[in-house]
Amino acid sequence: MKIEQIYTGCLAQGAYYIESEGEVAIIDPLREVQPYIDMTEKNNAKIKYIFETHFHADFVSGHVTLSQKTGAPIIYGENANPTFDAIIAKDNQEFKLGKITIVALHTPGHTMESTTYLLKDENGKNYALFTGDTLFLGDVGRPDLAQKAASMTQEELAGTLYNSLRTKIMPLEDELIIYPGHGAGSACGKNLSKETKGTLGDQKENNYALRADMTQEEFVKEVTSGLMPPPKYFPLNVKMNKEGYEDIADVIEQGTHELTPDELELLANETGALVLDVRSQEEFAKGHIPQSIFIGIDGSFAPWVGALIGDVKQPIVLVIPDGREEETITRLSRVGFDNTLGYLKGGFRAWLNSGKEYDTVNQVIPAYLNATITDKSPIYDVRKPSEFISERLPQAVNTPLDDINNHLKDFPTKGNFFIHCAGGYRSMIAASILKSRGIHNFIDITGGFAAIKENGIKTTDYVCPSTIKE
Repeated sequence: MKIEQIYTGCLAQGAYYIESEGEVAIIDPLREVQPYIDMTEKNNAKIKYIFETHFHADFVSGHVTLSQKTGAPIIYGENANPTFDAIIAKDNQEFKLGKITIVALHTPGHTMESTTYLLKDENGKNYALFTGDTLFLGDVGRPDLAQKAASMTQEELAGTLYNSLRTKIMPLEDELIIYPGHGAGSACGKNLSKETKGTLGDQKENNYALRADMTQEEFVKEVTSGLMPPPKYFPLNVKMNKEGYEDIADVIEQGTHELTPDELELLANETGALVLDVRSQEEFAKGHIPQSIFIGIDGSFAPWVGALIGDVKQPIVLVIPDGREEETITRLSRVGFDNTLGYLKGGFRAWLNSGKEYDTVNQVIPAYLNATITDKSPIYDVRKPSEFISERLPQAVNTPLDDINNHLKDFPTKGNFFIHCAGGYRSMIAASILKSRGIHNFIDITGGFAAIKENGIKTTDYVCPSTIKE
């Protein structure tokens, strides 16, 4: 038996390759499926099953394409209603894979079709549980994402999740290996661990949602409190996962169309295409196409695209570092953004060489800030509320990047103000959004809050966010 976790850091997502006696099961595959096919060919094996734990909201799964290319059936749990052919597994239905067995355990709550998959070894002993978004390390799946589809409140879904955990998962053996669908950084939970596998016994001991003496009322209250609004692209990804999508090869072919500066400008004007610049924040600050939006490819690229652009059908043209065209388009397609119309050939250098106008971002190093800052200096912190609460500049105002469009009226219209995040990536995204909205009177603090602290600028005392009562 072979189990391989294929973890994608940008999405904080785990897909799984399971093999026994030349037969393979893939759980929650990414959209680009060729790596799974290559793995089976290398091992002289064949994909027999494609298991989906639920209709994912935060990424487009590769189940449809993988099934088309391999002939392997797609398997969902009870209550799933895809428009394509799939096996809808009954609770406790078994699937043989070589010498091992995979059992579908219907565990609704995160969504009503949510299903975990219990792996029994060749001796019939429970060995591992692939929990999808039902159980994470340190948390459980948020119960608010399926409200519209399920016609249930988040409290009702949370109550359903409570029962699933306590009747289906918690009675299992402590030594059972837990393979979750996500880790820290995912928007599908609020307290996810950086670890990507663990044991059920450890979760029973350390996961707040699995406390043995926890009542359903307590569970519902704790699981539903402190949830940030889900990103706008989530329901659009669910729709694609339920109804199918275009082959990623076709998306890449369209997206890798080369554009001259004149063609990019014309395309943006005619189609309303967003100019998305994925270079580093340092490069963007030194020069960029006016009105372009920065979301760097080397950060949490796909989730921020989904959260801030929202509409997966938005036409996009790209400014990309040399040689990273296919990577960028692939990562966009992972979260459903398939309408990439091309990229600027020659990168930003071509734009400069064309003689067209460009913009820059005004920045300051923290050492300068230390010499000029006062108690009344207007400073806007674009980190998450939990980061802001824990430690901040005393005079700062929290305008989280996720919700920045609703804070535009908060920024001063006269005089300069400062913006910062934790390390510089998010504040540059905010800078590009502010500029695209006609707000230019700001100064970005390079290095963010980490650099601010290193330079000895006065901050509030650190407070653990989890100790603060609502």
